[in-house]
Amino acid sequence: MTFREANNTDIKQIQIVRNAVTENTLSDPGLVTDADCLEFITQRGKGWVCEIDNQIVGFSIADLKGNNIWALFVHPSYDKQGIGRQLHDLMLNWYFKQTSKKVWLGTAPNTRAEIFYRKLGWEEVGTHGKGELKFEMTIENWRNKSATDNNE
Repeated sequence: MTFREANNTDIKQIQIVRNAVTENTLSDPGLVTDADCLEFITQRGKGWVCEIDNQIVGFSIADLKGNNIWALFVHPSYDKQGIGRQLHDLMLNWYFKQTSKKVWLGTAPNTRAEIFYRKLGWEEVGTHGKGELKFEMTIENWRNKSATDNNE
Protein backbone atom coordinates (compact mmCIF):
# COMPACT_ATOMS: atom_id res chain seq x y z
CA MET A 1 0.00 0.00 0.00
CA THR A 2 1.56 3.28 -1.14
CA PHE A 3 0.39 6.83 -0.44
CA ARG A 4 1.60 9.71 -2.60
CA GLU A 5 0.58 13.03 -4.09
CA ALA A 6 -1.83 12.80 -7.01
CA ASN A 7 -0.82 13.97 -10.47
CA ASN A 8 -2.53 14.46 -13.82
CA THR A 9 -1.81 10.89 -14.97
CA ASP A 10 -3.90 9.61 -12.03
CA ILE A 11 -7.15 11.23 -13.10
CA LYS A 12 -8.56 8.28 -15.08
CA GLN A 13 -8.09 5.95 -12.11
CA ILE A 14 -9.41 8.60 -9.68
CA GLN A 15 -12.58 8.76 -11.77
CA ILE A 16 -12.93 4.96 -11.61
CA VAL A 17 -12.78 5.05 -7.81
CA ARG A 18 -15.18 8.04 -7.63
CA ASN A 19 -17.75 6.26 -9.76
CA ALA A 20 -17.42 2.92 -7.94
CA VAL A 21 -18.60 4.15 -4.55
CA THR A 22 -21.97 3.07 -3.21
CA GLU A 23 -22.62 6.11 -0.97
CA ASN A 24 -22.44 9.79 -1.93
CA THR A 25 -22.78 8.73 -5.55
CA LEU A 26 -23.02 11.24 -8.37
CA SER A 27 -26.47 11.50 -9.94
CA ASP A 28 -24.63 12.17 -13.20
CA PRO A 29 -20.97 11.02 -13.43
CA GLY A 30 -20.44 13.73 -16.05
CA LEU A 31 -20.83 16.35 -13.31
CA VAL A 32 -17.20 15.81 -12.23
CA THR A 33 -14.99 16.03 -15.30
CA ASP A 34 -11.34 15.16 -15.80
CA ALA A 35 -10.74 18.91 -16.23
CA ASP A 36 -12.32 19.52 -12.81
CA CYS A 37 -10.00 16.96 -11.22
CA LEU A 38 -6.98 18.49 -12.92
CA GLU A 39 -7.91 21.99 -11.72
CA PHE A 40 -8.38 20.84 -8.13
CA ILE A 41 -5.09 18.90 -7.89
CA THR A 42 -2.93 21.42 -9.76
CA GLN A 43 -4.43 24.89 -9.29
CA ARG A 44 -6.92 24.98 -6.43
CA GLY A 45 -5.25 22.60 -4.01
CA LYS A 46 -3.66 19.20 -3.86
CA GLY A 47 -4.63 15.55 -4.00
CA TRP A 48 -3.30 12.25 -2.69
CA VAL A 49 -3.81 8.68 -3.80
CA CYS A 50 -3.44 5.25 -2.28
CA GLU A 51 -2.12 2.57 -4.64
CA ILE A 52 -2.11 -1.17 -4.27
CA ASP A 53 -0.39 -3.14 -7.04
CA ASN A 54 -0.19 0.02 -9.19
CA GLN A 55 -3.97 0.54 -8.98
CA ILE A 56 -5.43 3.59 -7.28
CA VAL A 57 -7.86 2.38 -4.62
CA GLY A 58 -8.52 5.68 -2.83
CA PHE A 59 -7.95 9.39 -3.16
CA SER A 60 -8.45 12.69 -1.39
CA ILE A 61 -8.40 16.27 -2.68
CA ALA A 62 -8.26 19.49 -0.65
CA ASP A 63 -9.41 22.77 -2.18
CA LEU A 64 -7.27 25.53 -0.69
CA LYS A 65 -9.08 28.27 -2.63
CA GLY A 66 -12.52 27.20 -1.40
CA ASN A 67 -11.27 26.04 2.01
CA ASN A 68 -13.02 22.73 1.60
CA ILE A 69 -12.48 19.04 1.13
CA TRP A 70 -13.40 18.42 -2.47
CA ALA A 71 -13.17 14.65 -2.33
CA LEU A 72 -12.25 11.67 -0.17
CA PHE A 73 -13.21 8.30 -1.59
CA VAL A 74 -12.06 4.70 -1.25
CA HIS A 75 -13.06 1.95 -3.66
CA PRO A 76 -15.66 -0.29 -1.94
CA SER A 77 -13.40 -3.33 -2.38
CA TYR A 78 -10.85 -1.68 -0.06
CA ASP A 79 -13.14 -0.40 2.73
CA LYS A 80 -12.18 -0.75 6.36
CA GLN A 81 -8.42 -1.01 5.78
CA GLY A 82 -7.50 2.43 7.15
CA ILE A 83 -7.01 3.92 3.69
CA GLY A 84 -9.59 6.68 4.13
CA ARG A 85 -8.10 7.67 7.48
CA GLN A 86 -4.57 7.91 6.08
CA LEU A 87 -5.73 9.94 3.08
CA HIS A 88 -7.73 12.19 5.41
CA ASP A 89 -4.76 12.81 7.71
CA LEU A 90 -2.32 13.49 4.85
CA MET A 91 -4.78 15.98 3.40
CA LEU A 92 -5.50 17.84 6.65
CA ASN A 93 -1.86 17.94 7.71
CA TRP A 94 -1.03 19.55 4.36
CA TYR A 95 -4.05 21.88 4.45
CA PHE A 96 -3.23 23.28 7.88
CA LYS A 97 0.42 23.82 6.90
CA GLN A 98 -0.88 26.12 4.14
CA THR A 99 -3.48 28.07 6.12
CA SER A 100 -5.06 28.43 9.53
CA LYS A 101 -8.53 28.96 8.01
CA LYS A 102 -11.15 26.40 8.96
CA VAL A 103 -11.96 23.81 6.32
CA TRP A 104 -15.42 22.48 5.48
CA LEU A 105 -16.99 19.57 3.66
CA GLY A 106 -20.43 18.30 2.78
CA THR A 107 -21.66 14.73 2.90
CA ALA A 108 -24.97 12.94 2.70
CA PRO A 109 -26.72 12.27 6.02
CA ASN A 110 -27.03 8.76 7.44
CA THR A 111 -23.94 7.46 5.64
CA ARG A 112 -20.71 5.84 6.73
CA ALA A 113 -19.01 9.08 5.66
CA GLU A 114 -21.04 11.03 8.22
CA ILE A 115 -19.97 8.60 10.96
CA PHE A 116 -16.35 8.71 9.74
CA TYR A 117 -16.15 12.51 9.89
CA ARG A 118 -17.83 12.74 13.28
CA LYS A 119 -15.38 10.17 14.66
CA LEU A 120 -12.47 12.23 13.37
CA GLY A 121 -13.64 15.35 15.17
CA TRP A 122 -15.46 17.26 12.43
CA GLU A 123 -18.26 19.46 13.76
CA GLU A 124 -21.64 19.62 12.07
CA VAL A 125 -22.54 23.26 11.39
CA GLY A 126 -25.67 22.98 9.25
CA THR A 127 -26.55 21.90 5.74
CA HIS A 128 -25.07 22.48 2.32
CA GLY A 129 -26.39 22.11 -1.18
CA LYS A 130 -29.19 19.63 -1.68
CA GLY A 131 -29.61 18.32 1.84
CA GLU A 132 -25.99 17.46 2.59
CA LEU A 133 -24.66 17.90 6.11
CA LYS A 134 -21.98 20.57 6.40
CA PHE A 135 -19.02 19.88 8.66
CA GLU A 136 -16.09 22.07 9.67
CA MET A 137 -12.65 21.49 11.13
CA THR A 138 -10.59 24.23 12.75
CA ILE A 139 -6.82 24.18 13.05
CA GLU A 140 -7.20 24.04 16.84
CA ASN A 141 -9.49 21.00 16.72
CA TRP A 142 -7.17 19.31 14.22
CA ARG A 143 -4.11 19.90 16.40
CA ASN A 144 -5.97 18.62 19.46
CA LYS A 145 -7.23 15.55 17.59
CA SER A 146 -3.76 14.83 16.18
CA ALA A 147 -2.15 15.20 19.61
CA THR A 148 -4.75 12.88 21.16
CA ASP A 149 -4.27 10.29 18.42
CA ASN A 150 -0.48 10.39 18.84
CA ASN A 151 -0.78 9.77 22.59
CA GLU A 152 -3.00 6.71 22.25
